[in-house]
Amino acid sequence: MDVLRVEEVTKRFGPVIANDRVTLTVQAGTVHALLGENGAGKTSLVNVLYGLYQPDEGQIWLRGRPVRIRSPRDAIRLGIGMIHQHFTLVPQLTVAENIVLGARPRRPPFLDLPGAEREIESIANAYGLGVNPRLRVMDLSVGLQQRVEILKALYRGADLLILDEPTSVLTPSETEALFGVITGLVADGKSVIFISHKLDEVLGISQVITVLRRGRVAATIPRAEATPSALARLMVGRDVVFQIPKTHARASEPALEVTDLHVTGNLGHPAVSGVTFRLCRGEILGIAGVDGNGQSELAEAIAGLRPVTRGRISLNGCEVASWPPKARIAAGLGFIPADRYRLGLVPDFTVAENLVIKTFGDPAYTRRGFLRRQRIAAHARKLVAQFDIRVHGVQQPTRELSGGNQQKVVLAREVSLSPAVIIAMQPTRGLDVGASEYVLRALIAERDRGAAILHISTELEEILGVCDRVAVMFGGALMGIVRPEDATSEQVGLMMAGALHLIPASEPP
Repeated sequence: MDVLRVEEVTKRFGPVIANDRVTLTVQAGTVHALLGENGAGKTSLVNVLYGLYQPDEGQIWLRGRPVRIRSPRDAIRLGIGMIHQHFTLVPQLTVAENIVLGARPRRPPFLDLPGAEREIESIANAYGLGVNPRLRVMDLSVGLQQRVEILKALYRGADLLILDEPTSVLTPSETEALFGVITGLVADGKSVIFISHKLDEVLGISQVITVLRRGRVAATIPRAEATPSALARLMVGRDVVFQIPKTHARASEPALEVTDLHVTGNLGHPAVSGVTFRLCRGEILGIAGVDGNGQSELAEAIAGLRPVTRGRISLNGCEVASWPPKARIAAGLGFIPADRYRLGLVPDFTVAENLVIKTFGDPAYTRRGFLRRQRIAAHARKLVAQFDIRVHGVQQPTRELSGGNQQKVVLAREVSLSPAVIIAMQPTRGLDVGASEYVLRALIAERDRGAAILHISTELEEILGVCDRVAVMFGGALMGIVRPEDATSEQVGLMMAGALHLIPASEPP
């Protein structure tokens, strides 16, 4: 039985066609994956299904009846629930208060919160969600907060759930737990639309896969007939290399030395404790670990965005622990932040402006206090072509770009300055397989140029495939440094869990 049918749906944003005559069918009791590269139209399509956007053309059928979904309220009334990539929860409220917020009371006009808590607890137990409705959301892990969003949809009676990039903020263990929840929902007759750009996840959870490319349906295939290479080809229109070739590292003199570094976290607790390592020119040193084990604080301390409690940071032989970020940039430090939207870009600035945001005071781009916009635009066009940034023009606001193209803007800006040291913080997070390949190739090219790369990621396979050495952090401390060819995924996994400590750490190649 078909629970949903989308026929010839088109959605335009001015001259941009986000969805071009999209047709697909979701069967009841299945996980139907929407796969595609960044900017392929996945989120635009599900926003149409949830009533956030109105289609310009086409028809939506729900359980055999044509429907018009004018708002999220209509979608909820029709049994559609959406779990957004960025959660819509109030941290100070409890789980139950968040779930009933905006919902019609069961016994109007009074709110029966104890009754709601019992009902929510019953739903949570039925689907193995394991969430206490009386806890405050701010005290929950990211994985549990996502379960609250799922509970909110189920409490409102949803039997078709849309999960938009649900694993982008989850650890591997939380992703595995989420898949268990999805399996339970489907076994109970619910249907799930699972949006992702990660091939392994789509292959692991779905029964049917629809691939979008540039707003159009490239193919819809059963999971049994899908392979990673075939899906990647459908996504990006070419063959994708999963294991990026690289030569043996030719490391030379140290470019970055961190000695007995101690850094405090946002809540005043020790976030980095006694970290020591050396990073040489011509090598990539990976920092692996589960999110929240001090990687972010380490990167921010090296970049000058967070004060150092104790310890030394040497950049090209200069002690820089007390230097401001601008001085470290001038000394040869490049920084690709994990949150490209908040820290890496000014979204309302144009692509051209973002590409010179660190160098706009240079005489090449400024004269007598005025920007030399023609030169800035020419510089931007050069980088857009060199880094394959897909834009309508260099004067386009950066907020209008897909996540992959925003990341390429950050990458192009940092690499164009030829820094001696590059901190790449989660450089492929949220990127599709094609964009990820491009970013990793660019980092390897910078290594071969002679730059020293500090590559921080939670993607273990990526770290082991790209880096020359891998340092593992747990609880703010280094558990050791290994070479990928000398360590197994199991060993690194034990180090990430704090169950294995290797000392001494290996030297640079």
